[in-house]
Amino acid sequence: MKKTLVLLFFALASFSVNAQITISKDNNDIKLSALPYYSYGKGLGITSPDSIFKLNIRFRMQNRVTFIDNEDEPSSYEAMIRRLRLRFDGYVGDPRIIYVIQLSFSPNDVGAIEDGDNLNIIRDAIVFYRPNNHWNIGFGQTKLPGNRQRINSSGALQLTDRSINNARFNIDRDFGLQVYYLNELNDKFSYNFKSAISTGEGRNWTESPDNGLAFTGRLELFPFGAFQNNGTLFEGDIKREATPKLMLSGVYHFNNNARRTRGTLGDDLFEKRDMQSLLFDAILKYNGWAFQTAYMNRTSKNPLTYNPDDATDIRYVFAGEGYDAQLSYLFENNYELIGRYSHQKPHSDIEMLTPQTNQYSFGVTKYIWEHALKLQAEVTKSELNYLNNTTDNNWYVRFQVEIGI
Repeated sequence: MKKTLVLLFFALASFSVNAQITISKDNNDIKLSALPYYSYGKGLGITSPDSIFKLNIRFRMQNRVTFIDNEDEPSSYEAMIRRLRLRFDGYVGDPRIIYVIQLSFSPNDVGAIEDGDNLNIIRDAIVFYRPNNHWNIGFGQTKLPGNRQRINSSGALQLTDRSINNARFNIDRDFGLQVYYLNELNDKFSYNFKSAISTGEGRNWTESPDNGLAFTGRLELFPFGAFQNNGTLFEGDIKREATPKLMLSGVYHFNNNARRTRGTLGDDLFEKRDMQSLLFDAILKYNGWAFQTAYMNRTSKNPLTYNPDDATDIRYVFAGEGYDAQLSYLFENNYELIGRYSHQKPHSDIEMLTPQTNQYSFGVTKYIWEHALKLQAEVTKSELNYLNNTTDNNWYVRFQVEIGI
């Protein structure tokens, strides 16, 4: 199977080289679905006089304060720079050869620095070859073509963070080869196919050589044509679609000999495990209304692993399923109301170790410059139901400012 998929990728690459070339330095806006975040403008651009290279510089920042009220714990607050990122993109020599670099600097993005570990500031470092408007071939590290909310930038969200199911079941960033065929038309049935072969270990993995790969395929359908201005890449109907627009998508992901509890994320397992993920999304936008829903599922045979030196020390694949539903309306004054419900159910093999969770969120967003400058307020309740019939109710209230170019 691995050999067949590898041959398929090289066949696609060979075919794309012979495709008609339509990209030029004038019409290459570098809007690929794998790029790190939503862009209202085009940042600060520099192009050489002979047009041999182009450099575009962007930044974004999220500052937030959160009041936390968890059951059986003292109330507290948390104030932080949640995200601080720099992005560089452009082309070198030929506008069909595109590079994307994104670096992260906030403590939550970088993570704890420990002896022997890498300084984890690199989020994206990838080169794309785009021979025409349909084909994209990328080599390097970036987001896998996974669930819609994960592909969307955190800067393009309506609420202050992604859902609890995205946190548990998404397939995140990885290093490898990605091949896309994009066929979006304004008012006609359209489709995209996106695929990847990657290491399966997540971003910036250098601990030891790998002996397993991950395979990802994503199909997107647009029954009524494409959304305005790449509208699937940001939440909410800020473009106020004049006619209903719908996207349906499905993802299959197989991670062979995964080493971490969530495949490309999480703590190291004591033994490697194969994992399979199914991810389904639907987005509907019309006249300021936006609805999106998602189903996520991860399975693994025998998800529990044990420390060989201490049988009471258990690490497990987070297997199970989750469902999200999110509805919003954008008023003419650019205030938006958002509500989201999430349900998460762990697999029966691990339900003694982690609770079943329901989460309810309500938010108000004021768009000043679309998603590039906005104010967000959110209140969220998490209901954690344990197998011993006890329940914890946790709350947080948050205010966040997002700014970027």
